[in-house]
Amino acid sequence: MKSILIVEDEPDIQELLTAYLRNAGYRTASAEDGVAALDLFQSRIFDLVLLDIMLPKIDGFGVCEVIRRQSQVPILMLTALDGEEQQLKGFGLNIDDYVTKPFSIPVLLEKIRVILRRSAGAEAENLLRYRDVTVNLDTREVSLGGRLLDLTAREFDLLYTFLASPGRVFTREMLLAKLWGYDFYGDARVVDSHIKNLRRKLERDYIETVRGVGYRAAKETD
Repeated sequence: MKSILIVEDEPDIQELLTAYLRNAGYRTASAEDGVAALDLFQSRIFDLVLLDIMLPKIDGFGVCEVIRRQSQVPILMLTALDGEEQQLKGFGLNIDDYVTKPFSIPVLLEKIRVILRRSAGAEAENLLRYRDVTVNLDTREVSLGGRLLDLTAREFDLLYTFLASPGRVFTREMLLAKLWGYDFYGDARVVDSHIKNLRRKLERDYIETVRGVGYRAAKETD
């Protein structure tokens, strides 16, 4: 189930979007201003951000700029501003598409479906390279300096999550929700165990512990 962050300050529209997206099979979370949106984005993993421009505290362009510093998550802007200048500004921040108010729910749902499909396809086609590690998403193989590593499915998913967003800190709860599912009720220390095994197989300190918070892959410039 894909997870969508709805950033919209109008309660009626936020409620409407939540209802239709959940009915379409998506998991949702909502924020009514830019600060709350960034707090949510930092605490959970989303597959798409539905982002209004006219927001309190930090506007949609500001939110988009911060997100793009750490993630290439698809962003669909939802706005009453339909002028060319505003659209070009959004595309300059590397958003994926626009929907202008008033909007058609069927059109919005179709745009979301297409963006998510395109995003999944782009991920599947590309190799992910990080230092001397190469991750092949088609074959789910990982090589270290040209030597294939014997990783479990969970170790592969963990490694990809870290290497796809170097420098981003993931809490145990975020990793459990993304890889084990939101209905997982086991011991959160299962994450520590898998990361310990992954570090041993990598033979590198590429996955750092952020004390009291979680884990991250070091930025390539670190």
